[in-house]
Amino acid sequence: MALVSEDIARHPALRRHVQAQSRTLLQTYEANPRLASVFAAQQRWLMAHIGLGLYFNREPDDHRKGLTSARFMDNICRHSVASRNTADAFLKEMLHYGFIRHLPIKYGRIRPFEPTAGTLETVAGWVMAHLKTLDSLDNGFRLAAFVAQPDLLAKLQPLVADGLLSSHAVREPRQTFSLFTWLDNGGIVMDWLMSGVDPDHADLDRIPTGVVSIGDFASWLKLSRTHLSRKLRDAEELGSIGWLGQRGHSVMWVSSEFYQEYMTAQAVKLAIIDAAFDNCVVTSEAS
Repeated sequence: MALVSEDIARHPALRRHVQAQSRTLLQTYEANPRLASVFAAQQRWLMAHIGLGLYFNREPDDHRKGLTSARFMDNICRHSVASRNTADAFLKEMLHYGFIRHLPIKYGRIRPFEPTAGTLETVAGWVMAHLKTLDSLDNGFRLAAFVAQPDLLAKLQPLVADGLLSSHAVREPRQTFSLFTWLDNGGIVMDWLMSGVDPDHADLDRIPTGVVSIGDFASWLKLSRTHLSRKLRDAEELGSIGWLGQRGHSVMWVSSEFYQEYMTAQAVKLAIIDAAFDNCVVTSEAS
């Protein structure tokens, strides 16, 4: 049975395992910052999942029913993720940087796309990081099953995309979490902050992180220091972050409420992935 978000959120070891997951995602970012950044902001993250879902759900003999520009933009608008112009610009950016490519076939003016091997490898790594966390919570074997079945990603990802798009908790995150989900690389910002938190200190009102220099922080993230500082000030005004000493020159802390927002969001995401995985396994066994 798949784990539900409430049980995941209550698990006594969740903090430590999510910290390990965050560090894994940061390593993925370091290996390919431009590609990893696609999964580091709410809008881009959801657009990427929609595009991948269209590709994996394609008709084998008719790629007009796969990932095409028209179908992508229609789905983006139907789910109210972004405007057509934003969706079009995103697709062109993915093509420009080689994250997707045109298939060597055309249907009149329709030119279908497919993700490149590097993109699929990164997506598989994202999935594996979360399956490893789930296995750590219940001593499961999801990761081993995923690695043993190379075609499982094609079945799993569309179900994950559907789960994310239909989740109110994902689409409407709480206030501080929402501040960062709409920032370029905002997911990475939160992973960086939380990866430096000692889980044994997570019950404090003000929880120390490993961040001291905003400049170093922004440089590593390839973000504008001005833009990042503005978001941090917004979070500071909410009482969600602060500094143990002089602002910007001492260790940053996150509030217990912000930390809990982050952990709750991780629990929701993990539950969606686990439900999708469980569905894939049940379907495979039935067939």
